[in-house]
Order: sequence, then C-alpha cells, then structure tokens
Amino acid sequence: MCGIAGFLYFDPNRPADPHLLSRMTGALAHRGPDADGFYRNGCVGLGHRRLSIIDLAGGSQPMSNEDGTVWIVFNGEIFNFPELRAELESKGHVFKTHSDTECIVHLYEEHGTNAPGKLVGQFAFAIWDERKRRLFAARDQVGIKPFFYHLSDEGISFASELKGILEDDSVDRSPDPEALIDYLSYKYIPAPRTIFKRIRKLPQAHWMLVERGKVRIERFWEMPIRGPSHRNEEECARQLEDLIKSCVKSQLMSDVPLGAFLSGGIDSSILVGIMAGLMDQPVKTFTIGFREEDFSELPFARKVAEMYRTEHHELIVEPESLDLLPRLVKQFDEPFADPSAIPTHYVSRMAREHVTVCLSGDGGDEGFAGYRRYQWARKYAKLDCLPGGLRRGIFSLLARTLPRGRQATAARRLVLDPASRYADLAGYLGGAALHGILSPDLERAASGRPDYELIRDLDRRARGADYLTRLQYIDINSYLPDDILVKTDRMSMLNSLEVRVPLLDHRILEFAAGVPPRWRLGKRILKKAAGHWLPPELLHRGKMGFGVPLKHWFRGDWREYASDLLLGQSARERGWFEHRSVKALLDAQLSDRGGASTSVYALVFFEEWCRQYLDQPQRTR
Repeated sequence: MCGIAGFLYFDPNRPADPHLLSRMTGALAHRGPDADGFYRNGCVGLGHRRLSIIDLAGGSQPMSNEDGTVWIVFNGEIFNFPELRAELESKGHVFKTHSDTECIVHLYEEHGTNAPGKLVGQFAFAIWDERKRRLFAARDQVGIKPFFYHLSDEGISFASELKGILEDDSVDRSPDPEALIDYLSYKYIPAPRTIFKRIRKLPQAHWMLVERGKVRIERFWEMPIRGPSHRNEEECARQLEDLIKSCVKSQLMSDVPLGAFLSGGIDSSILVGIMAGLMDQPVKTFTIGFREEDFSELPFARKVAEMYRTEHHELIVEPESLDLLPRLVKQFDEPFADPSAIPTHYVSRMAREHVTVCLSGDGGDEGFAGYRRYQWARKYAKLDCLPGGLRRGIFSLLARTLPRGRQATAARRLVLDPASRYADLAGYLGGAALHGILSPDLERAASGRPDYELIRDLDRRARGADYLTRLQYIDINSYLPDDILVKTDRMSMLNSLEVRVPLLDHRILEFAAGVPPRWRLGKRILKKAAGHWLPPELLHRGKMGFGVPLKHWFRGDWREYASDLLLGQSARERGWFEHRSVKALLDAQLSDRGGASTSVYALVFFEEWCRQYLDQPQRTR
C-alpha cells in the first residue's frame, strides 16, 4: 500500500509547483514510509509515497512505460498481475521490473479506459498520458482504496487522503451542509461528497478522465443483481470453497512478513484456516479484546489460534488517553463516527510490530448476508402488505403503550417505511433524532430532502432483484466502501500496515450474487463451504460484531472531555446544534436511556473535527 498525490493545471504554460507536490506527498508519509518519488513535466505533477511489499528493489514510483510517455502513481495490489503480464508480453510490451504497477501502465496502453475492469485487486491510481495530454484515474470495484480530488477552474488535484489536497492553501475549506446532514444521518459521509464543498471522492468502481479541461466519470463494474444461477447446494459450496482458497492464495503474495487479523468470527477464522494450509510457517495472528466481556471475542479467537497453532498476539483495548480521539480525527480528515475504528487502530498498531501485511475478514457479512438486520428486515417486510395507514395506526399505538423493550422497538420500526426501517436496523442516526438537535438553519436544509435519500436511491437502482439482494446491494454501495473500508484503510495506514481483504475479491461477490437467497442468508453457504476449516461450535455460534463499550467510556475517562467539548463556548458559538438538545443527549447517555452513546460519539467526533479544521488558522507561506 502507498500514498499517491498530484495535480494537473489546465493552463499548459503553468509549470507544476515542486514545493506543493512535495508537501502533498509528504502529508501521506504514514502511508508509505519507505520512499518517495516525483514526476513533473510542464503542467502536471505526480507524487508517491511507498510502503514496499513486492519487488522491493525495482518497484519505485512514479513508473513509466518503455519510452516515458505514460506515467503512473498507484496505491494498492493487483493479484492477477502475473497472468496480465504474460498476456501483455505476448503482445509485445516490454517490462523493466517485476512490479504489479508496471502491468497497469501497459494494460492502459493496450486497453485504454477499459483497463480497470480487467484488474483483480485493490487499487487507486492516476495515469498521465503525455501523448494524448490526459489524466486517467480509477478506483477498484469495491472501494478498498481511496481517491479524493479537487476540481477548480485552474485544474484538478488528487490524493489518497484529504490531507494531501489540503496542503494547497488555495483550496476552499468551507464545510458542506449537505455532507454534515449525511454524516449525522449515517455516521459517515457517502461518496461522492466529502465534508468540504469543493472536494469529492471518486466512487468505487469508477474511472475518471480529464482531457482538455473537461472531466468525465464512468462506472466500470456493478454488483450483479441477477437471479440465482446455482441449483445444487453441495456443488455450490464446493465451488465457493475452491474460489475462496484461490483468492486467499493469490493474496499471500508478498516479499515482506505477512499475518492475519483474527477476530474470532467466522470470516477471519476461515482465512486463518486456509492460510495455515498454504503457508510453510505458522500464521501470525492478531486479536483485540475488551475488559467488558459482552464486547470481547478473545476466547473464540484463542480456540482458532490453538487449532491452527498460530503465532498468536492479543491486546486488551482501553481508552488509553484523551488524545486518542484527536489523533483519529487528524487521520480521517473528516467526521467519521464508527467507534470500531478505535480497536482497528490498536490491532493495526500491534500487528505492525510483527508484520507489514495482514489479511482481514472484512466483506463476509455483506457478500453472504451475515448481518442480523437482514433477517429482521425480511421478517418486518412480511407486514408491509398491510395498507400503510392501517399499519402505521396499529403499530403507532403499540409503540406508545408497550413498555420499553424489544416489542416496543419492533412496533416503532413497523411504523416506518421500508427504507427508514432498514436504516434504523443498521444503526443510522437520522429521522426525528437527527432533526431534534439541529439548529434552525440546518433544520431547514435537512427538511428539504427525504430521510435516508441514499438508501432510497440504491433501493430503486436494485429494483427487480429479490429483497435480500436489494439490501446487500445497498450495503455494498454505501456502508461497505464508505464506512467499513474507510475505517480499515485509514487505521491500517496510520500504522503503515497493508491490509488485504480476500472475501471482497469482486469475483467472490459475483459468485455470491448467483447463490439463492435462502442459501446466502446468515452465511449458510459460506459455512457449508468452510466445513473443512472450522468445527461446528465455531461455525454456528451467534454473531457478536465489532462493538465498542462506548457507554462505559463516556461515563468514565471520557465523560468530562465530552461534556467540555459539546457544551463549551466554541460549540455554542458555532450554532449548528441546539444547546439544550445536546445537553439532553448527554444526560440520556449518563442515564443509559435510548442508546445515546453512538449519537454522543458522533457529535464529539464532529466537534473535535471543527476544532482542528475550522478553528485553526490556515498556514501562510
């Protein structure tokens, strides 16, 4: 993994600023501590920070084709590059290195904008084509690797993280109220928005072409939503087993030490089992736990580690200091309220002491319908056949009269429309709870758009698919790339660790889309395929998730910090939230009413972001 940055001025006579390019690349040093590299030619500049993984001697970037007319900066790994290289060599392309980066250069020469669709891996790259005077960029099918860009009348700049673009003091840092509403709704900011009005994310599975001052963005891959293509469950499980083994084997490619995150859940345990059978030395495994037993899967991870005789490492996570959240804010560059970033940071830091690359089980829940909310959503949907007015009337009454508990929660959810209900099941924060804390100005902005507009749009795009596939389509195009993968990328890169996610090989997702929903739900087919690797007591235990004991922390070490931050003078003067509503939310957290911890965390993260990015004066140079 690496960090990339660069820019293209639309005025061909304006020379690339070497100092700006150096600052942009330097801001990403944590992504690539091993080396840096630069390319400047007239109005274009490309910068790279390298974390050396493959071809340690010959893989330096920026990298070019044979005659130096096509240049690339690349972040990621291409796992089918040996096959691509053989094909390209047969067509006359000459390779100077053993790096996967060089494959992309020649693939672009051969196939142009069709090149990204031929790649298997995790990638974000930018190519400068000197002959055609155009910049071409792309991001992988699932959105594992990030790509930010800033477009103005003068040109376009890009970077792996927002901080790279923000090194240019001419960039407008005005926050985007629409993005803020998105954040407060979902706990993250979905692509293509960022918290800054003028900076955007290139969405997953898209390429971007910048030519003659015009920008064109197109999608090159889409999760299939076709009907089932498998008829025999046993054969389906065998094919899936072979596919997963093949994908894991391809991702063990490395010239540096390699290990695995082992949460104790099914997905990471499967990967460790496969790795143990493929590697000629013990797998190095890394597990995070909590002192609060309800949140800890350490015992299950230990069983897997013992079964496969791994070199196992454990760490108990506690809020070590009040500077943890400021560090996270600085790394994410924009509000991000998934608290599981905290243990992800700690497990990445621990792993980096022993290895440079780790495999992770991310993606199994989205691809194979492992979240419990899928099962609940299908149950609730059976009552959507009732006339809307009748359903809302009956269950509104029940929600008001039933005592607090699961039945009251179920009744409240049945009042909601399907999109809002699924958002509630997913733990999103929008709706009445969101609008209750907004200032009048933000309230007016929020009232002009429907709750969970993104979910509604994705659901419309998946119309025609079965209900379960529609829910998975929503998550694979929102929660997965903009929450799960952002968390993993930023926290691993903060610690200069590469993380690979074999279950998100797009070929596995395509395979899963053809599995009948009844076999897919609850990872049934995945568990059947994994029968060789895990015993029944581990395969069929209940799901815990990667929860964090926030309510305990906010009543302990973080209590005073949160109160000072949210009720302080700076927050009040900013005027984005109603002071009394925020105080009521803090009181609810202290009395454990309504699961307020997540909302408090979202507001704390946002206020800390404001202090770092809005309250600090911009540098003068």
